[in-house]
Amino acid sequence: MPSSPSQPIAITYGDPAGVGPDLVLSLLDTFSDAPMVIIGDRQVLSERAQQLGLTVALSDWQPGDLLPVGSLPVWHTPAGAPVIAGQPDPATAAGTVTMLTRAAQGCLKGTFSAMVTAPVAKNVICDGADPAFTGHTEFLAEQAGVNQVVMMLTASPGGQPLRVALATTHLPLSQVPAAITPDSLMRTLTILRDDLISKYRITEPRIMVLGLNPHAGEEGHLGREELDVIIPTLKHLRAKGMQLTGPLPADTAFQPHLLEQHDAVLAMYHDQGLPVLKYAGFGEAINITLGLPFIRTSVDHGTAFDLAGNGTASAGSLIAATRLALTLATPQHNA
Repeated sequence: MPSSPSQPIAITYGDPAGVGPDLVLSLLDTFSDAPMVIIGDRQVLSERAQQLGLTVALSDWQPGDLLPVGSLPVWHTPAGAPVIAGQPDPATAAGTVTMLTRAAQGCLKGTFSAMVTAPVAKNVICDGADPAFTGHTEFLAEQAGVNQVVMMLTASPGGQPLRVALATTHLPLSQVPAAITPDSLMRTLTILRDDLISKYRITEPRIMVLGLNPHAGEEGHLGREELDVIIPTLKHLRAKGMQLTGPLPADTAFQPHLLEQHDAVLAMYHDQGLPVLKYAGFGEAINITLGLPFIRTSVDHGTAFDLAGNGTASAGSLIAATRLALTLATPQHNA
């Protein structure tokens, strides 16, 4: 790589029984000279490599150690129970939470320049460690002590950047309307605008905002959230200089000519915007958390327990997420 971060990036393999360990083991081929540390159970990685027929050198690492050359440095974090690929076990949940905590706190302390996460199983962590766990995004916000963060997924189908951010994340659909308030929407759009400027170096971001209801509410006939919340909030932010379009009906917003005119799309809920993005770039898309005081990227897929340990999982999304984290963390990018 022509340049690299001043501190290594941390990579967590997610649920130890999922595809995360498989994908992490493949990173050395692509990023042989990149400064990175794997946080997880060394025995899990060793056993998974043997199961996959891979020869991967693993080295023990602790904060303060120099990075080894030609091997994957591993900050050993015990899984808490024996791990069988494809068989999730709540007994490993506490180990997974410790892994995420080490990565997040390491970023906050400056030990790491960014963190990259492979997928966890929310239900496993809820059953085995934290019943209130709703996902990486919310967990990292709590670790960082910030009130609100924004989930954004990115892909480049046909070379054209597509960025989709979410006004709400992992909520039951019945709770979404109440969660979209003028304050929350204003904070979300401000975080999105600010990080497009600071992380992506877009001087004046143009953001397309989707409506919540079909046809963006049809002037109140299909719901009043647009009239009562979204439109007044957008008007207020436009007066402050934000370049905002909408609210637009979600079923017609993702057209090439509209996307070309905007730098990002804000969807109102998880399954409104992400199916389009994942259809366009699944397996190569990246999840990035905006609003954190550190860089966090992730894959666009789940734990895929059925693929764990059989050598069929694609590392494309993890490679893309790692490459973006390395790019965003380089001093030249942030100059």
